[in-house]
Amino acid sequence: MINFQVLNRSLPARVIQHFVFWILSYYILIHVFASSSEIQSTDQIYTMVFLFTIAIGVYVNLFLLIPVFLNKGRYISYGLLLASCVLASAYLNQLTFTLIIDLILPGYYFISYFSFIDILKIMVAFIGITSLIKLSKGYFLLLEARAQLLQMQKEKSEAELQALRAQVNPHFLFNSLNSIYAMVLKRSDKASETILKLSDILRYILYETSNEYVKLATELEHMQAYIGLQKIRSGPNAKIEVTINGEPHSRKIAPLLFLPLIENSFKHGVKGETGPSFIIMKWEIEDRLIRFVVENNKGQAEEAHDDRHNGIGIINLKKRLDMAYPGKHHFEISETEDRFKAELLIWSENES
Repeated sequence: MINFQVLNRSLPARVIQHFVFWILSYYILIHVFASSSEIQSTDQIYTMVFLFTIAIGVYVNLFLLIPVFLNKGRYISYGLLLASCVLASAYLNQLTFTLIIDLILPGYYFISYFSFIDILKIMVAFIGITSLIKLSKGYFLLLEARAQLLQMQKEKSEAELQALRAQVNPHFLFNSLNSIYAMVLKRSDKASETILKLSDILRYILYETSNEYVKLATELEHMQAYIGLQKIRSGPNAKIEVTINGEPHSRKIAPLLFLPLIENSFKHGVKGETGPSFIIMKWEIEDRLIRFVVENNKGQAEEAHDDRHNGIGIINLKKRLDMAYPGKHHFEISETEDRFKAELLIWSENES
């Protein structure tokens, strides 16, 4: 693609463009003006002088009227001044061939070949063509500027999304290491098993979630692995139910969107709970809709009530949803006296 912006800024390139235009115009007109099949020196001089008078009006329009009036939306002023410019240029052309040229080139006895109306038509044609060329260049410059702006916005959004996604890793790792640390303190035999499960999940996070979207089936597989990791330290009193309805293999999704909600359900539902606790997670996969609902009891730990709605993971999740699914998602957290509920709906197309 031609870089019109660079071309426009290059003075030599612009001079060449104008030079080529007038050379082509000269070549066409000299054959129109030629008095015989062979081009004479008088034909050459006549054509050059004719184009000179035309060029004055053309450049007044290009460098004065369009930038000062048309580009600033002063359309009435531009129209009136352009009409005056055309009339003045046509009059200058006739004046040149009836009076001025005899003073400059005595002995050639040039006369104007065209009537005032004919010269007006030629003048309108030249101004119209050159105006279209200039405005089309401006249009292409505008398109290029918009394309560059969209590309910059896209790159900025991708960088922000990568940064938000990267925040998931330390947040998830911090919570998981806390669980393992508690097991080690209790000298639990499940500590080593938990470390292996954590290793598998981290491998997925580090190496498979760098793409904008991942397979939903793969994502759910690793979410279940994380749930299994948390079950190890949840104890026999925790009731944990996981249901997946629908076919995930033909779908894709932005990675790690469910993880903050699952983390919170264990952190605030199971952590610190002395009596029976529960977590109910359900995925429903329909034609274009992916629905995830997680409910859990309210835990006894103080932080269970502090950052359920405004924790780092939830803030991160909301930002990622806004960027990955603008206008195509719904996220809501609600609570009753004894339970929390989070619902996430995502509208996405099937994998192509």
